[in-house]
Amino acid sequence: MSHARLRAAAAAAALALAASVAATTPALATSTAHPAFGQHTTGFAGGSNWGGYVATGSNFQSISGSWTMPQVTCNTGNDLFAPWVGIDGYGSQTVEQTGVQVDCSSGSPALSAWYEMYPAAPVYFNDQVNSGDSFTGSVTTDGSGTYTISLTDNTLGWTESTQQQLNGQDVSAEAVIESPTQSYPSFNQLDFSNVTVNGQSFDAVGPQAIDSGQYTETALQGGSFSIVPSGAAPARHHHATAPLTATPRY
Repeated sequence: MSHARLRAAAAAAALALAASVAATTPALATSTAHPAFGQHTTGFAGGSNWGGYVATGSNFQSISGSWTMPQVTCNTGNDLFAPWVGIDGYGSQTVEQTGVQVDCSSGSPALSAWYEMYPAAPVYFNDQVNSGDSFTGSVTTDGSGTYTISLTDNTLGWTESTQQQLNGQDVSAEAVIESPTQSYPSFNQLDFSNVTVNGQSFDAVGPQAIDSGQYTETALQGGSFSIVPSGAAPARHHHATAPLTATPRY
């Protein structure tokens, strides 16, 4: 075979390999300069940097849940928040999580999908994200430090999945909103639905409620609840869990 044909064959093989890698590798963007989403802390206005429901204990092997991204109004360029589902972070130093952030640093809402193996920085997917889209996120572990993280935009039809290694403790599972800048934009309602932990409805593992900033959560029923502005939620039923007040066990 001539040198020209050899070079052409090598180029074709390289292109085929690149296409094969692209087909199995999530579309990723580099992380931004924003503070990382991460573990639970107190002292934020409203009590916590997390708002939603958190189950604590041991041996949390999986969480899955869906939510719909609301229309938001930016109040300041510092507004930043995300709904997400994950394992760890309440009483541990790592978090394995995936969600969709709303960033107001440009003056208008910019949405991005991401996953994070905290304390590493978040990693962003390049897929399109819109207000009003329905998402399903999941985090699963084999119990030996391997985590499979998946995020699907049910509205647009894309799915990203990645497998990562981290020495997590698997001591909590959560479906929450978070603002690492301690500054939320305004929205009327964000709905979580079909949240399951270890294959059971979220309700079955006794999660507790946490308020964050100007937002609170409605009663958890059948793995579903809403995040709404404080004062807009009806009183929780007597069987609903009370907000967490204990200091995290770091």
